[in-house]
Amino acid sequence: MMHAVLVFLAVLAIGTGLAQDNVEREGYFEVRSAKTEVLDGVHALDARLQLVLSSEALAALESGVTLTIELQMQVIRVRRWLIDDAVAELAVRYELEYRPLRERYIVKNLNSGEQDSFATLYSALNSLGRVQGLPIIDDALLEPDREYRIRLRAMLNTEQYPATLRLLFFWRGQWQLQSEWFEWSLER
Repeated sequence: MMHAVLVFLAVLAIGTGLAQDNVEREGYFEVRSAKTEVLDGVHALDARLQLVLSSEALAALESGVTLTIELQMQVIRVRRWLIDDAVAELAVRYELEYRPLRERYIVKNLNSGEQDSFATLYSALNSLGRVQGLPIIDDALLEPDREYRIRLRAMLNTEQYPATLRLLFFWRGQWQLQSEWFEWSLER
């Protein structure tokens, strides 16, 4: 009798685990923290992001589709009586690719050409979520005695796909992965 109960519980646990694997996972991107500091006259960004892929994006990645994750930044001059002015914009794009034969996740910085290889998706996304010392803007380009803010967001960029596929992505919410803008004052 006890043996039958244990077998039933084991089957139930395995069945529950399998059922959870089929659950659609909603992805999300979030900027957890960000700051800049001046290094050799250049404002450099340190940020922490949480990047979670949706079930559809994950399935596409594992099927050989390369995903492009983009960090967008804006330097904004604060103006007292007029609308604030974006004085600089920067986009840093990363490709995330899965190579099944080698069982490796490849992260390539499209701006610099640097590339890293990871054994797990978790470690690849964790690396993408740790931004350290990224140059944003030269301090000499900013007007003295002016106040500036910086905004940062992360998004899954689908521009490289054909128009018909982009239209499909537009209607499928699981491909609309984009964080809210994270904003802070530029320290000078």
